[in-house]
Amino acid sequence: MTRIRELDALRGFAVCGIMLVNTWQHHEGPKGEWWVETFFQGRFYPIFSLLFGISFVLVLRGASRWVLLRRLLWLLLFGLIQHTWYEGEVLTDYALFGLGVLLPASFLSAGWPILVLGVAVLGWGTWMGGGILIIPGLFLIGMTLMEWRPGRRWLLPGFGVSAAVSAVFTWLYPIAGQWWIYVVAGLAGAAAYSTAILYLRPRWLEPLGRMALTNYVTGTVVIVLTGPTRWPVLAVTGVTLLAQLLFSWWWLSRFRYGPLEWAWRALTWWKPVGNRLVSSDR
Repeated sequence: MTRIRELDALRGFAVCGIMLVNTWQHHEGPKGEWWVETFFQGRFYPIFSLLFGISFVLVLRGASRWVLLRRLLWLLLFGLIQHTWYEGEVLTDYALFGLGVLLPASFLSAGWPILVLGVAVLGWGTWMGGGILIIPGLFLIGMTLMEWRPGRRWLLPGFGVSAAVSAVFTWLYPIAGQWWIYVVAGLAGAAAYSTAILYLRPRWLEPLGRMALTNYVTGTVVIVLTGPTRWPVLAVTGVTLLAQLLFSWWWLSRFRYGPLEWAWRALTWWKPVGNRLVSSDR
């Protein structure tokens, strides 16, 4: 299946944001930097969650539900392994919500039923405090977006509306003091970032996105090895992302899939999967 390069770029952008926020959360210094809380906190894992629902539909088009079941079970194992050194991992949450939400939803009629269910679940998760509770709703909304494939004409209006909503709710949160307001601000911010990246289509982010699993896991290794420290958050994040970007470019010039992406694919299909590029593929 031909890759959707805009989604790779968006996934790469989310990798950058997740690395920044996770590094900040594990930093020994003060946690009250306004610029992180205002522009980044809670804005990137919703993008990953939406993309996970989109990817589920893409995989479902070329595989049976048994294959998807195995894919999610292997992801659960990856998450349990990662949890031995990084308690904040989300792979287990994605796998469990995938098993409990995405697989059953795949039997429903695509379109409005799944969208309505997704919005309802997202609303419930937002009211209950956000965090991992918004993941299943975003999974379902992602499934619907992949089926409907809205055109580019919606991106700029979507950016304008979501950016305005994010700004208003971010301003309102300190006044009202209700956490659900901050969650809404984060969701709207995620939508603003997503529509902007999909409109601009920065190609240099694609390698990071194609190796998102590898880069996410290695990023958590860096965080554990460098923390808790008082090293500058931007320095740790910037050096790590630059190294990951260069490595991803180099790796994908020789191989089809990243190291962990290849292992996940081979285990899912339970057979050897060719990975090295031949000269005609380059």
